[in-house]
Amino acid sequence: MTTELGPPHAAGNDDTPAETAADLAAAAHDRTAAGIAAGISHRIRSGALPPGTRLPTVRDVARELKVSPVTVNQAWRALAAAGAIVARGRAGTFVGDSPHPPHPPVGRYQRLHPQSDNTFRVDLSRGTPDPELLPDLTAALRDLGAAALDGLSATYLGEAVLPELEAAVRSDWPARAERLTILDGALDAVDRLLAAHVRLGDPVAVENPCFPPFLDMLSRLGARPVPIDLDEQGLLPDRLAAALATHAPVALLLQPRAQNPTGASFSAQRVRQLADVLADAAVTAGTAPLLIEDDHSAGITHAPLRSLATRLPARTVHIRSYSKSHGADLRLAAVGGPAHYLDPVLERRMLGPGWSSRLLQRVLLHMLTDDTARTTVTQARTHYRTRSDTLRKSLSRHGIHLPRGDGINLWFPVADENAAMISLAAAGIKAAPGGPFEVTDHPHTDHLRLTVAALAESEIPDVARHLATAAEAAPTYRRIRRG
Repeated sequence: MTTELGPPHAAGNDDTPAETAADLAAAAHDRTAAGIAAGISHRIRSGALPPGTRLPTVRDVARELKVSPVTVNQAWRALAAAGAIVARGRAGTFVGDSPHPPHPPVGRYQRLHPQSDNTFRVDLSRGTPDPELLPDLTAALRDLGAAALDGLSATYLGEAVLPELEAAVRSDWPARAERLTILDGALDAVDRLLAAHVRLGDPVAVENPCFPPFLDMLSRLGARPVPIDLDEQGLLPDRLAAALATHAPVALLLQPRAQNPTGASFSAQRVRQLADVLADAAVTAGTAPLLIEDDHSAGITHAPLRSLATRLPARTVHIRSYSKSHGADLRLAAVGGPAHYLDPVLERRMLGPGWSSRLLQRVLLHMLTDDTARTTVTQARTHYRTRSDTLRKSLSRHGIHLPRGDGINLWFPVADENAAMISLAAAGIKAAPGGPFEVTDHPHTDHLRLTVAALAESEIPDVARHLATAAEAAPTYRRIRRG
């Protein structure tokens, strides 16, 4: 049984503009709930459905589309959650004044990192680097001295990016960038790009599994994530081609190496294949999405950077984060790409923070050029690879064989996510659930994400033994007797 947002025969003010069920049916992208919601949201954004327009009933639209009222009701609820429509009791359901949800639901990222009592003896859930392997921030601040910092706090009108830092970053950028700026971390960059170029109802292609904050951002925008499966070399070209042909996404979010959570990295062949698919779609179907690359683990990965910017520079915005390599509190990421994608971001930012702290930029510049800091980052990369390989080899002794990914995370298959989490918790081990990473509600297999960054070598055999047990843990169902 469903509860409609508007009554079957609601009566409204005669002066209120109304939309017919036939008009809404014609706008539907397809006959799924997501397709119906996307079609209506497009009409709202285009002005064809101005605020205050009364919508037909769920039953009328379902009859016109020849689908179940349940399907239409799901579309209505998605639009209401995004603030696009609003129910006014017996008066009916109307186009709202604001496209923003009044009470956003709990996001995937919050589910990934809930508040905890922190009593676990081993924490594999954090997704963060080992603090002991970061360059010494204190030494960087001490070595800079007054001369290097002179004048940086004196004006609001200076360069947003230190010229010396821009030169250092551009020296090994994957392709020529028309614009290059510094933003407050990779997530800040992704968030600003999506806000500038994605609208309510827009389809956005994402990796599946996907980094949960990306999905939260799309949810807040009212955009539709289009999942694309991947293997050890990244996105599957045939799945990308199908998504481009079917959904015509306005953007594609991807991680070129050390993909979180799987550790997958592009091969040179895969970059060529994906670029060819994207180029063909642009020619045959007019589909040319914005490509957003998040190189979140630059500096601590062994895989070389293989970027779509080398083949599609006019469509690719590349992001390089320094949080995992040099410290999260720097809150800095370099962002480079075409002016027509980045200029709207920079113009909007001038109405807020304006620029990322040039003091922190100076600290980053020092660490990028200081021999001691560079050595520290290189050693961290080696330590992370050793810890990951040691855990994989230890798991193989228990019959569990994982592909050799890159970065600080492992994507660990289990029989049942909840049962595995409980099994590990009983052993004092905390892991991250795989559910928040899955784009679809019903993945084919369950997983946990394991962060090995701070895992001590002496702990690995014991942790592997408990992981092997957790991988086979099955849920226990209690039989309910009916009286």
